[in-house]
Amino acid sequence: MSYTVKLIVGLIGTAFLCIFIGGLSQSISSGFAGFTGGLPFMIIAIIVCGMAIYDFWDECVRKK
Repeated sequence: MSYTVKLIVGLIGTAFLCIFIGGLSQSISSGFAGFTGGLPFMIIAIIVCGMAIYDFWDECVRKK
């Protein structure tokens, strides 16, 4: 796969994943669980999004 295609597809996929997990975290925190009930999931979501962004950078952006 060419570098440009990997970059575009990886960026779209990573963005969709982070938007979905961020929306899920916001939904849990603003719903019945409240902020303190949703805080553990929010922390996990931030860590997972950070790992996804690092993997995108490692696989698609960094030239080996």
